[in-house]
Amino acid sequence: MELIDVKDLSKRFGGIIALSDATFSARAGEVHALLGENGAGKSTFIQILSGALRYDSGAIHVGGSEYRPQNPDAAQSLGIAAVFQELSLIPDLTVEENIWFRHEPLTWFGTTCRKRMRAATLELFDRYHFPAIRPDRELRHMTLAERQIVEIAKALAKNPRILILDEATSALPAIEADWLLKLSRQIAEEGRLSIFISHRMGEVRAVADRLTIFRNGSTVAVHEAKAVSDDQIVTEMIGRQLDRLYPVRTASRTERLALEVRGLSSGHRLRDATFALYEGEVLGVGGLQGHGQRELLQALFGAAPSKGDMKLWGKPVSPSSPRDALTGRDGIALVPEDRRGQGLLLPKSVSENLTLSVIRRFSRGGLLDKQQEAGLVREMVDFLRIKADTPDQPVGTLSGGNQQKVVFGKMLLTEARVLLLYDPTRGVDVGTKGEIFRLIRDLAAKGYAILFYSSDLPELVHVADRVLVLREGAIAATLSGDEITEEAILSAAVLDKAA
Repeated sequence: MELIDVKDLSKRFGGIIALSDATFSARAGEVHALLGENGAGKSTFIQILSGALRYDSGAIHVGGSEYRPQNPDAAQSLGIAAVFQELSLIPDLTVEENIWFRHEPLTWFGTTCRKRMRAATLELFDRYHFPAIRPDRELRHMTLAERQIVEIAKALAKNPRILILDEATSALPAIEADWLLKLSRQIAEEGRLSIFISHRMGEVRAVADRLTIFRNGSTVAVHEAKAVSDDQIVTEMIGRQLDRLYPVRTASRTERLALEVRGLSSGHRLRDATFALYEGEVLGVGGLQGHGQRELLQALFGAAPSKGDMKLWGKPVSPSSPRDALTGRDGIALVPEDRRGQGLLLPKSVSENLTLSVIRRFSRGGLLDKQQEAGLVREMVDFLRIKADTPDQPVGTLSGGNQQKVVFGKMLLTEARVLLLYDPTRGVDVGTKGEIFRLIRDLAAKGYAILFYSSDLPELVHVADRVLVLREGAIAATLSGDEITEEAILSAAVLDKAA
């Protein structure tokens, strides 16, 4: 018997059809993958399941009973918990306070019982073999990956019979992502259901029993995971055959140095980094997440204090702020780690977000030249194929892939020629990934110098010309040519050997 059975589910937002007669069914004791491009309807579907949205028509049955939750609390009381891509945590609270927020164990006097809360947190961590994390640590001091783990703990604290994981591995380093895959299987083996959403086919292959594919708000296929090829899955997701995920890598590097770095250190996680980045080169950055990659890109962008020497196009520089780094064609621009928290103003329009960093270019005597701004916005929307109803549409209403394209457009409009990319395909669909990979290689061919960090090893193998591998904050290896393999990157990241 199906634990969850969905028939003819539809949902509109004004004139936009988010779901159209979608169907879905899954059994207790399985990991069921839900696949589709950004904008295919997955997010709307799981928001309905989790009680965050109400559907217009159709029917949902859970455990044989009609299911129509009025809010997330009602969904959780019925045994459904979701881990969304966009986190719902409170920065000023600790790990354990976030996990038990609004469900804190109480004393006889109605106050929070700290002792019981700590014991419950440690029991939860032990049951699911959580990575080491301090219950009393404040969220504001934690990385995106660490916060993602807390979000997972918050969902598991409800002891759900249906756990929804929406791109929950996208912010996690390799070891923690592997832990989450094992956790998904543990949920299934306990007789519950894990609904697993990921754009990484390797993860789907590793964990899913069955999979359902959405396209344009409708269900297009259901398969046993072992009985369908990756090519067929991708074709059904995007409605056409994908010619090639990774572009052909052509040599575009010149001998002109774009960025020279010597002895760069920042905080406690980056120490004595020395490397060179050339014009026309894509220089990858690999290693286990949390070993200095974030600090490296932030230091280069002037977003974190650092020590060491830098030359940009042959001239000594020491950017103390992003404004220092963004100095036109000779400058440095960044696609940040968290597009929604660091790269975009979600209530603002696509147009406003694109031109935010270059607003002075359209200013004349304190007034904006709206015609010039609109022309440049149209060019960038067309160039990046950003799917929006109009440039005035709030960027927060776009799919994740299109939001990321806006971040890229914002970066390109600065005209900086050294580009720092922090995991730029995190949480975007396979079609958009292909577009981003081709854009990276095209920009390199035009003479841009690109530093490209990815938590997904195949991306580094297929896109980068060379790869720096960081381990414990230092460059453990520099790989090039045939040396760039997943095994070599991982080996350099975990084994103690000289660079």
